[in-house]
Amino acid sequence: MSTTIQDLLTRARGELRHQPIERRVRADLGGDTVVDTTHALLVWEPRRVVPTYAVPIEDIGAELTPATAAANGEAPGVLHPGIPFAVHTASGEALSIGGREGAAYRFLDEDLAGYAALDFAAFDAWYEEDEQVIGHPRDPFHRVDVRRTSRSVRIEIDGDVIADTERARLLFETSLPVRFYVPREDVGVDLQPSSRRTYCPYKGEASYWSVDAGGRLRKDIGWTYEEPLPDGPPVAGLVAFWDERVDVVFDGRRRERPGGAIATALRDEFGV
Repeated sequence: MSTTIQDLLTRARGELRHQPIERRVRADLGGDTVVDTTHALLVWEPRRVVPTYAVPIEDIGAELTPATAAANGEAPGVLHPGIPFAVHTASGEALSIGGREGAAYRFLDEDLAGYAALDFAAFDAWYEEDEQVIGHPRDPFHRVDVRRTSRSVRIEIDGDVIADTERARLLFETSLPVRFYVPREDVGVDLQPSSRRTYCPYKGEASYWSVDAGGRLRKDIGWTYEEPLPDGPPVAGLVAFWDERVDVVFDGRRRERPGGAIATALRDEFGV
């Protein structure tokens, strides 16, 4: 019986996974390079959706000591990038590195013997070869594709039309809902700049917009990549909206709002 690749990936997410990478990986801490290796792995703990670096312990140039703090909370169903590194779903030992509490984790798995996974956020800077890595390590099995479309895209909030275009670009990203990027001139409401910034390792830094629609201010409901990464998708200057918080009418058909972990996080933060 045939199955979809997405179903295979979803089932595999419940397992401890790793992948060797043929790149020099370095990490800085307190002004010193404390990790320098050409034998790094990418490791995904069960239910983690983004990888972390694991490196041979002998390639860590700082003292490793047993961590004293308990794990940071109970693991939810899906461990998205906002879930702290200290939440672990595989058996192992939490370690402190260079005074950073719980910044390393040694798995009790024979295939990962001699390696320690490292908390990306606990270090001051990361590099693959001579390029800085920001946000989290890139997943080699994750891709982003953009396609132009002349099919109509209409964005609504509680019946108010906030964007209407036949010049959208569709952004397809592995395991995520399709995103609709529209030209700013096809947005029919004032875009109010927000102080919010986020960083995607595949696309770059996003700046956010709030809009008045449906009788109230909708905070941080849209975003723009003003200067995408050089190898990122061609969406510079376009505006996308959270499909989880708006209604999208695509090619004349109203789409269901996406569910899942992103929708849950947005409901927790914004209510809708």
